[in-house]
Amino acid sequence: MSVTRLLASRAARTHRRAWAAVFAALVLTSLLLGTFGLTLASAALGHPRVERYAAADLVVAGDQNTRFTAKPWGSEPETAEAGLTERVRVPEAALAVVRKVPGVRAAIADEVFPVGLGGGKAATGRPWGAARLAHGAVREGRAPQRAGEVVVSGGARVGERIALRAGGAGATHSGNSANSGNSVYSVVGVAGGPRDTVYFTGSEARRLAGHPGSLDAIGIVAGRGVGTDELHTRVRHGLDAAGLESVGRRADGDRAALRVLAGDGRGGPEFLAAGPARTGLLMLLGSVASTVVLIALLVVSSTVVQALQQRAHELALLRAVGATPGQLRGAVGREVGRVAALAALVGAASAFPAYVALRGLLDARGALPAGLELPLPPWLWPAPLVTAGVTVLVARLAALIAVARTANVRPAEALREAAPGKGRQVTGLVLLAMGVSSAGTATLLHGEAAAAAAGAAAVTMVIACALLGPWIAEGAMRLLGAPLRRFGGPGGWLAAANCTAAARRSGAAITPIVLVTAFIGVQLSAGATLTHEGAAQAGRAFRADLAVRADGGLPAGAVERIRRVVGVRAATDVVPGTVVLARRAAGSPELDRLPVLGVTPARLTQTLDPGVREGTVRALRPGTVAVGEDRARSLDVRPGSTVTLRFGDGVQARLRVVATYERSLALGDFLFARDELLRHVSGPGEGRRVLVRTASDGDRGAVEQALVAAVAGARVERGPEPVQVAAEDQALGEVVSAAAVSAVGAFTVIAVLSTLSLIAIGRRPELRLLRLAGAGRRQLRRMLRLEAAATAVTGLVVGAGVASVPLLAFSLAMARTVPYLPAVQGVLIVVVVAVTTGAGALLPLRETLRGRYPARQRG
Repeated sequence: MSVTRLLASRAARTHRRAWAAVFAALVLTSLLLGTFGLTLASAALGHPRVERYAAADLVVAGDQNTRFTAKPWGSEPETAEAGLTERVRVPEAALAVVRKVPGVRAAIADEVFPVGLGGGKAATGRPWGAARLAHGAVREGRAPQRAGEVVVSGGARVGERIALRAGGAGATHSGNSANSGNSVYSVVGVAGGPRDTVYFTGSEARRLAGHPGSLDAIGIVAGRGVGTDELHTRVRHGLDAAGLESVGRRADGDRAALRVLAGDGRGGPEFLAAGPARTGLLMLLGSVASTVVLIALLVVSSTVVQALQQRAHELALLRAVGATPGQLRGAVGREVGRVAALAALVGAASAFPAYVALRGLLDARGALPAGLELPLPPWLWPAPLVTAGVTVLVARLAALIAVARTANVRPAEALREAAPGKGRQVTGLVLLAMGVSSAGTATLLHGEAAAAAAGAAAVTMVIACALLGPWIAEGAMRLLGAPLRRFGGPGGWLAAANCTAAARRSGAAITPIVLVTAFIGVQLSAGATLTHEGAAQAGRAFRADLAVRADGGLPAGAVERIRRVVGVRAATDVVPGTVVLARRAAGSPELDRLPVLGVTPARLTQTLDPGVREGTVRALRPGTVAVGEDRARSLDVRPGSTVTLRFGDGVQARLRVVATYERSLALGDFLFARDELLRHVSGPGEGRRVLVRTASDGDRGAVEQALVAAVAGARVERGPEPVQVAAEDQALGEVVSAAAVSAVGAFTVIAVLSTLSLIAIGRRPELRLLRLAGAGRRQLRRMLRLEAAATAVTGLVVGAGVASVPLLAFSLAMARTVPYLPAVQGVLIVVVVAVTTGAGALLPLRETLRGRYPARQRG
């Protein structure tokens, strides 16, 4: 034990500069593992915030999940589940059932609907009885008693008369016309509870909500002395005995029993998007974290191995003078353990600030839906210490692998450098062929399957290039050797000779450059390609001059009134929504939640041209659907076929296909008739608008004024943004992907810098010998620069080649176009690689090239 301690302490002091690169890689590894660990734990504990039902002991709500069961090949049936982001409603009969349950002190029906306040302000409408569920009480004035009276939670005073738009309702008070879409109400009270809420009488709220026979939710207040668990069991039994289920016809096997929610679950019926977003966040973080962790482990392992390979002769000499394999492994393990322990603790200490920064970025970009709580209780704060232990373990294992050959072979053989074996070459070629094959498969797939195949191709080909590094370096030097010798002078001859003679060393330097170029290129270009092509399709599809919106929703008949305005050639009502597509992937059930649009088909192509390929969108009406060309091909449908979909509220429908179109990246995979989609949308919100195409010879200013007069409360947008659907988690994916690219970029930069620095440190004796043999400092500097340039060019070219294969497959499958990468990002990759390569190859050798005669250096 004393021998291993002595060897470890002496080696750590002697090679402290070499261990600096390993220390940096381990700090970053511990930091990322700790940050992702905290984020995943926080997401796992996440839940919707409880506001609207904070005073309720239980909440009865519809089942906000849909399920699909299928039997994979040769396996037992599996069930996939997906969250629904549109309101699943409760039958009104459930209210009477719940009120009869023993122990229920009060059962209060709740209806929630958007209300426009004018001036671009929006609020939430509710029945006054539901104010009790949110600790709402009249602070000033009284409760509403007639249809024309309201209580507000802020923004108005008692006695004030305010014009409201609620769901487009046209009922009037104080003489407003029915066509105006506005209603004037008297404010009779100011209440506490959630802000921006307007309370109506119960009957008025039910009328404005527009869902007769159903409710949004039922809040339950327990009787005195009745426990929540006991009451939950009673309510559950009562609902089951009555045979009540959520409103809407579900698919076979997707039974939608009413839910009885307690605790944090009470927030689900209020913030519908929070639950699905939490699930998506967990899946996205898990996928990204696994990729980042894999790359981190590869970088740490290669850095530790490279650091020890530079000392292969020193370790072999220890074996030759009598050190046992156990002593050698123990000494190296202790040496690496000391460096790893300190680095892991530094990284763990930085994990919490990094987590806070990531959360701040998510909040700043609006990547998380309203109401999603991601707690981080104090008992989770020490979690980075666990990931720090994992970091130390990885470093120790990498050290044992690196020293295995030297420790196990005979001392005489340990002094001889092993050439890369045939098995390594064959394995690399096989993986390269597998990567190309996976990329080819991606061109035949669609959606997530194509993206997964392209991603697998990229990872496989990067690993193949790592294995084939020495042969890639040797081939590159055959191509670059002649130019180096011809134009580089004596330094070029030396660079070509060095790179050719040390192909294994050159391959080790090229591999991290290939990794950074290929991985970051794929990550940046894949998203940029879809965004660029989607924006291009949106621009080609959009033909409107103006867009009309209204706070609280457009009133019924608004698009018809807009069409009657003089100077309007065409008007299209556009409603965003979601559908869920049930499919099988390799036999396993999958549920994809997709963004879609509902439109009024009359003169649709004059305002929003989807690029029809077959059929006609003029035939769109309830019971029909138009399908994007790529999706139609994957589903094997065409006009006249039928397709089965689930709407955002879980209701299943079998729809007849009337058209296929090409601009699905902009408009989504499915186009519905507006009236069809509106039946299954909780509230179209800000996404709904009427697109207007004006006559070319008309007075646009006069048209705008006429539109405002035709639709009270309307806001007219001049030069509106083109219509383009976006996935619900697009902003979340962009932020997490940016964080992943930054992390991987930092890792690979450290890998390039550390690998080249370690190689440079190992070359100091070689350079001193060249100086003693007569080589000048200028010649050696030129040699090193040319070697660094050759390494960077080879890594960039090979990395770009590796990235181009899966990217081309992905782009053809997903966007029918060639890959796209913004020029700034491409230049940035080249600059980072060039600067990092130059710094890693030249900076460690500055002292060696100083002075008239070479001096002996340590470290």
